[in-house]
Amino acid sequence: MRKPVEISDLDAGHPIAIQKETLHDQVANRIRDLIIEGYLEPGSRIDETKLVQQLGVSRTPFREALRTLAAEGLIVIRPSKGSIVRKLTREDVYSMLEVLAHLERLSGELACQRASDEEIDDLLKLHGEMLVLYEKRDRLPYYKLNQEFHSRLSELSGNETLLRHQGMIQAQLKRIRFIGNRKPEYWAKAVSEHNEMADALKARDGARLGEVMSRHLMNTWDRVKDIV
Repeated sequence: MRKPVEISDLDAGHPIAIQKETLHDQVANRIRDLIIEGYLEPGSRIDETKLVQQLGVSRTPFREALRTLAAEGLIVIRPSKGSIVRKLTREDVYSMLEVLAHLERLSGELACQRASDEEIDDLLKLHGEMLVLYEKRDRLPYYKLNQEFHSRLSELSGNETLLRHQGMIQAQLKRIRFIGNRKPEYWAKAVSEHNEMADALKARDGARLGEVMSRHLMNTWDRVKDIV
């Protein structure tokens, strides 16, 4: 895993451009990316003054974004002590992946039963877009589409309880899922598993899709267990 860089190294000291019309989301997305990519390391204190300056925003939308990320489980807000990036233990990571694997197995089975042909076609198009980014080795955009793929598949289950719990755990594992593809061979294996998912979707084979998705999640543990 590459060594995290200083925030100021990202933009040669210039404020990061943020579209004002979606200020809260833009700030939350930018901080989230810094956490996912490791620029803000697990367990580190968030330097509010520095980030506010780098992002070119006021403290109000910045703190609103922190509250959003705290609700996702990515940071911990400590009253009067500042915020820190949440650091998961090995036990946290394994238990979350274990539960998520079962949830995604069920989502795959239900999606094949309940989704319309058009919804499945749309998900397969998203898979195709992921493959294009993989060929370019454009890792962060690939990762974001990958997250969208899993979220949308869970939506196709038609089960709101499943969707809520899947979304909560997926949000907390964002950094872990990203570093799971840090090596070329890991990423290639994950893409191969996604190809299996696409084949199962096309065939509406829920049992097969559920098995692949469960295996895909637990394989993530094998890819990250030595560095968490």
